[in-house]
Amino acid sequence: MHDPAITQLSLVRQLKFCAGHRLYRHESKCAFFHGHNYRVDIEVVGVNGGTEVDSVGRIVDFSMIKKRMLGWLDDNWDHGFLIFEEDDNALAAIKMVQPTKYFVMPYNPTAENMARYLLEVVAPNVLGDLGVVARKVVVWETDESCAVAALVGDASDLTTPLESAVLIDHRM
Repeated sequence: MHDPAITQLSLVRQLKFCAGHRLYRHESKCAFFHGHNYRVDIEVVGVNGGTEVDSVGRIVDFSMIKKRMLGWLDDNWDHGFLIFEEDDNALAAIKMVQPTKYFVMPYNPTAENMARYLLEVVAPNVLGDLGVVARKVVVWETDESCAVAALVGDASDLTTPLESAVLIDHRM
């Protein structure tokens, strides 16, 4: 005997922001400071497995995903530079610019690592009380190129606090 078919529901919210970075030890032109108009697609399911909706018929309102995730992106990454914590040269250079805004990442700010960070660190912290779990984050670096981070396993294992990152925002 097999389990009966059930429908799993999810929703995807698209978000956009602009940021600069460089890829530490990259073998080509991505080693230089440069920027992108990023697009992020975040897919969420209900914590109950995505089979239930609220009295309105939703997993969660799209505006809540936008408010929380885009709010975080605007505050932390938008119009800033993402820099790898081991990239001492980039850190020294960005600190000379006034005003400056940069975000120190625990790994090289590739599209893959940005998607991973949003999925593993940001989403659980900013969406956790909404009754949803981020299942997938897609970071579009260009119109033709993206990286995908997908949750495998139990979301409760993702417990990195947001305060573990370093954001510097020195505006005059």
